[in-house]
Amino acid sequence: MPHVHPALVIFLSLAALATSCTEKEKSSLLQFVAELSQDGGLTNSWENSTDCCRWEGITCSSDRTVTGVFLASKSLQGHISASLGNLTGLVCLNLSHNSLHGDLPLELLSSNSIAVLDVSFNLLNGDLQVLEKSTLRSLQVLNVSSNFFSGHFPSPTREAMKSLIALNASNNSFTGQIPTVFCVSAPSFAVLQLSYNQFSGRIPSELGNCSMLTSLNAGHNNLSGSLPDEFFNITLMEHLSLHDNQLEGTLNGISRLKNLATLNLGGNMFSGNIPYSIGELKKLVTIHLDHNSMSGELPPTLSNCTSLITIDFSSNNFSGGLKEVNFSNLPNLKTIDLMLNNFSGTIPESIYSCINLTALRLSSNKFHGQLSERIGNLKSLAFLSLVDNSLTNITSALQILSSCRNLTTLLIGKNFKNEAMPKDDAIDGFGNLRVLFLNDCSLSGKIPLWLSKLTNLEMLLLYNNELTGPIPDWINNLIFLFHINMYNNSLTGEIPTALMSMPMLEKDKVAPKPFELPIYTRSRQYRMAISFSTMLHVGRNNLTGVIPEEIGQLKALVSLDLRSNKLIGVIPQSICNLSNLEALDLSGNHLTGTIPIGLNNLHFLSKFNISNNDLEGPIPINGQLSTFPNSSFQGNPKLCGPMIARYCGSAETTITTNVTKNIDIKVISAIAFGAFFIVGVMYDQIVLSKAFC
Repeated sequence: MPHVHPALVIFLSLAALATSCTEKEKSSLLQFVAELSQDGGLTNSWENSTDCCRWEGITCSSDRTVTGVFLASKSLQGHISASLGNLTGLVCLNLSHNSLHGDLPLELLSSNSIAVLDVSFNLLNGDLQVLEKSTLRSLQVLNVSSNFFSGHFPSPTREAMKSLIALNASNNSFTGQIPTVFCVSAPSFAVLQLSYNQFSGRIPSELGNCSMLTSLNAGHNNLSGSLPDEFFNITLMEHLSLHDNQLEGTLNGISRLKNLATLNLGGNMFSGNIPYSIGELKKLVTIHLDHNSMSGELPPTLSNCTSLITIDFSSNNFSGGLKEVNFSNLPNLKTIDLMLNNFSGTIPESIYSCINLTALRLSSNKFHGQLSERIGNLKSLAFLSLVDNSLTNITSALQILSSCRNLTTLLIGKNFKNEAMPKDDAIDGFGNLRVLFLNDCSLSGKIPLWLSKLTNLEMLLLYNNELTGPIPDWINNLIFLFHINMYNNSLTGEIPTALMSMPMLEKDKVAPKPFELPIYTRSRQYRMAISFSTMLHVGRNNLTGVIPEEIGQLKALVSLDLRSNKLIGVIPQSICNLSNLEALDLSGNHLTGTIPIGLNNLHFLSKFNISNNDLEGPIPINGQLSTFPNSSFQGNPKLCGPMIARYCGSAETTITTNVTKNIDIKVISAIAFGAFFIVGVMYDQIVLSKAFC
């Protein structure tokens, strides 16, 4: 929110000298608390016998008038009482960050004294049309952001809000066009915050009448069309954010906004080049033009914006080299993001003069060659992404980067194609590294010992390489490692028991630490490591032996992939203890025995595959496993169950059983007849013997 008018600050400062309030105002405050369903302990705090000017959150003027009610973040629930409208001297009302619901009472909005009204971050709803009936002639700051207001934003009379300086209605569900009535009725109107709503249509040309406007944020709406020429008349504009709309056209008039410090037009459909006149924006600190359709080379005049701290031109069609831009003239730069463009050539040496740089992303371009030793000058660099270029000499690159002691995130996959993993004695450093992506490089060799020195590592991606040899036992020394992906290599040996005692696969992850830039994987955006799942992916290798029984210790696992190896033995019963599992793939092995019935109790399981093994017996039903298609079980000819249309009590089994029963009856009959015959013959012999004697 903006600074409150200086006279208001003085007025509120005098309020601190107050000693008491009137009985009428005390009664109004108590009525407000009485109508709450949850008062956050105010009833006990506000005692009838005490001076209400000493109550928590209350300030008064020297004439015993309540001037301020500051009850932000007090866990208040219920509706806002109309009794607050009886506080005729109220200047500042702050009820933000609570759980208040319902409408804003008209009695409150009819106040002739309130200068600051902040009800942000509540559960208030309605269409706010009551503003059209309000008479807030003294109102300077209105903050209704982060509620559930909807409908067209009201157009109060010119007289009603003639003192308005700042309006924040962000994060609601307002519709219609951007309101412009304040541009005429409020000559000092300076701040308009409307982001995260459903405003639509074009940017109204009437906004050009807001000659005192210094900040406009209407990002995350449904605005369309181009920026009107009148818009560039707002020469006092310092902060302009229209990100994530459907705006189009070029930026040819942008240089007229010479006071711009923040320019955020990302996530639109702007096209054309960045105009050469961009260099006239001498005060520019942050520029976001990401996720548009802009093209051409970056103008060399960008070097004239010497105050720049952040440059984000990612996800466009920019091309050419970067040598025309002299980054040496931008000593304050902390972030450069040029991801997903068509830049080519070598990485310009002038970037390495930006000694304050903390985040550099040049991924998914056409840069080639080797890394310059000068990148080691970037002692503050924490985030580096060079993914998907044509860089060479991985050993040299890692040796150079090891001098960047503050690196926490290093993403260099899809480079160094068909090279060898650096040898153990070649690499040192990276003591602060938390994230390492070395995927999709077709690297040969073994998992190197120097990785064991990365004791702060949380995420390790080595998938889609040609690594050989066993998974080393030292891996459990990486006590923070929770995201392990070695999929599609040529690793051999058994699954080591050391892997079954990884601390972060057994318990919750460490506290969240945000990345300097978000990481994108498969169209998803991650802003911190904790957002990635706890995983162990070693599928599509040449691992042998059994799945260790100790795997049941890894209770934090969300995704387990052991597919396409040469594993034998049974599915261990302990795997049913992994109650957080969402994905389990054991397909393409030589597993035998039955399916543990306890897998039915893995209620979060949404991806499951045990196909192409040698499993047998019935598939457990009446649980989670019954939700998966037959492709999850196929390739196991001895399995039966309704999911694969091979019923465990089939007709074939019945026929076989009946045949067996018939054979048994015949055998029994034959034995009985034989016994009877023998007994009969023996009896006759006895009788004849007696007769002859």
